[in-house]
Amino acid sequence: MSERLKYIVQELNKPPFTKNYNLISFDALEPMQRLQVLNDIFAELDPKNKLDIRQEAADQTAVRMFAVLRALKYKPEEDVNTFRQGLVQGDKSVVYAIMQWCFQRMPELKQRAYLAKFLVKTEVPPEVQQDDEVHMVTGQYSELMETFKEVHKDHEALASSGFSTADIKKDIENMDEEKEQITKRVERVKKKVENTPNKDAMLGVARNLRTEKEREVELTSQRQEQTNALMLAEQRTQRIQQQLKDMRHAGIKTTPEDLMQQLEEETKTNQYLVEQKYPKEIASLQAICTDLQKVASVPAMGQSDLDELNKMIKDLNAQINQLIEKKMLETNDPEDKTALFRQQAAMVSRKKEAAANKLEEARHELSQLETDLEEKKSSLKELDVGDVLRGDDFKRYVAKLRVKNNEYKKKRTELSEVRAEVGILTRSEEILRERDGEIMTDLRRSEEKHGVAGFTDTQEELEQVSAVKSQLDEEKGKTLENISGMVQELHAKIAGKKTSLTPIIKQLRPMRQKCQELTHEFDDKKATYDALATKLESSRSQLEQDVKSLWDEYNGLESKFHLLSCQGEILSVQERKVESEIQAALDPQAKRNSFREQYNRVIAEQEAVGKQLREKQKSIRDNHDGNVKQVKMWTDFLHLMEGKQRISEQHLEGKGDMSHVSSSAGNESADRFVL
Repeated sequence: MSERLKYIVQELNKPPFTKNYNLISFDALEPMQRLQVLNDIFAELDPKNKLDIRQEAADQTAVRMFAVLRALKYKPEEDVNTFRQGLVQGDKSVVYAIMQWCFQRMPELKQRAYLAKFLVKTEVPPEVQQDDEVHMVTGQYSELMETFKEVHKDHEALASSGFSTADIKKDIENMDEEKEQITKRVERVKKKVENTPNKDAMLGVARNLRTEKEREVELTSQRQEQTNALMLAEQRTQRIQQQLKDMRHAGIKTTPEDLMQQLEEETKTNQYLVEQKYPKEIASLQAICTDLQKVASVPAMGQSDLDELNKMIKDLNAQINQLIEKKMLETNDPEDKTALFRQQAAMVSRKKEAAANKLEEARHELSQLETDLEEKKSSLKELDVGDVLRGDDFKRYVAKLRVKNNEYKKKRTELSEVRAEVGILTRSEEILRERDGEIMTDLRRSEEKHGVAGFTDTQEELEQVSAVKSQLDEEKGKTLENISGMVQELHAKIAGKKTSLTPIIKQLRPMRQKCQELTHEFDDKKATYDALATKLESSRSQLEQDVKSLWDEYNGLESKFHLLSCQGEILSVQERKVESEIQAALDPQAKRNSFREQYNRVIAEQEAVGKQLREKQKSIRDNHDGNVKQVKMWTDFLHLMEGKQRISEQHLEGKGDMSHVSSSAGNESADRFVL
């Protein structure tokens, strides 16, 4: 509740409302004031709701607000009677829920309010509709409403298509300019041609030339179409010839009985596809099309409508799970002997449907491969490549290529292993050489120290010669022994493998039978597991719904607790203020700082200021007439002085003509003003 209140206050403080509320002041509003704020929100959605609800009867206000909420498709959180009573009384929970809902969907609700003015039908009593004229007007009204729907859809489509009015106007202006230019060019050409002899004959020849060119273009396109059709026909002929060749090749070693059996199997497969699989798919596709048509006919849906549909889907899924569980409980009757057969029939039908799907996929893949093959053949023909391997030759080529590929992979693996081993040995050799160099250096130093330099080199040479001689002698004697030993060892290994494999083969035969039995048992257990999983899934969904309801209840209680806590804090603050005021009234020393004394001092000061202002006003009223006369006299005096200034300036400017000035002075000496 506190989060909702905070959100509403934030939205009301933003333009176009700009209410300047805080949490305490907004929560302390009276029911009538809350309804006025709600009405201001409705006025933002639809300007016709902009009014003061104090000037409207309470029942009219309630009816108008209910009509607005009905047009906006608002669905209350509580039951209808409680909602209506709460809205009429200005209850906080009801009004706050409506405000939050409106603020969350303001653009969508503005559009919905705009459409409601044109799409909400006026209720006409049935007895009035029996009149022919009223019935005709109602029909026209419905037709105009449908026309408005179509026009609005077109308008939305154009608005969302990205076309702007300025661009369209600019295009129209450019087209008008081009039209004027073309018209002027045609007029200039006409003027040039008017004096040309044989004008009509030349125009006719030009017209015929243009017609022939258009016909040439048309014939070129027809020729291209015929060429493409001829290529398609040749490809089809080649494909049919290849099929005939394959069928002849396949029919060399087949009997009529085998052909009949193949045809029967193919007929059964096609019959199953036509009678069972395809009707189901067609029915499902028709249902999907029907649903899509319904969705297309429904007006634009907002997020709230989608949330409601998702909630409805969840409820329906829960009901389906409950029905499945109930059905499974009914079918798990121990006395029912047909349950096992039904499970087997269901398994067979599922396997059959899976096999049919695989067959469809294989056929589709085969047709696609045939199309690709034809394209490859046509591309090979264009490239003028030699004969292509087919049949057994291609299989032998693929087998040979596979063997070579396996050998290549094996050799590559061996090469990588040898390279790794060479790297390790190379590093080891480097390390040993370094150590050998160090040892030999130490040994030579020791020999030089004892006076037997070169002894180690001589001993190594003698050891190498003796080792080579003994190695050659051993190789000569062991070659024959190794060969005979290897032959005997191979014979012994072969005999041992035969004896060791005989009992394993005997044990394998019953194991195969046991594997088949276990496979059958596994299928049964899997069916039982699927049933139990469905049951547990339904139980889990029910528990999730219970947890969700309890969580919603907990959130409601928590929000109510926070609201009551805020109200308690407000009351405690007010109580402390009252106690401090009472103590200040009883204590003479603290009385000076009490709110009453402060307000009294402010009131006294304001009264003194008001008294001074009234005296000043009285003095102004008493002296008003004399002041007005004095202002008028000073205004006249200012005008006279300005006139004298202008005359003196004219006198200074006309100083050269003295006679004129003296005559003027003599004539005007009678009218003088002396201060």
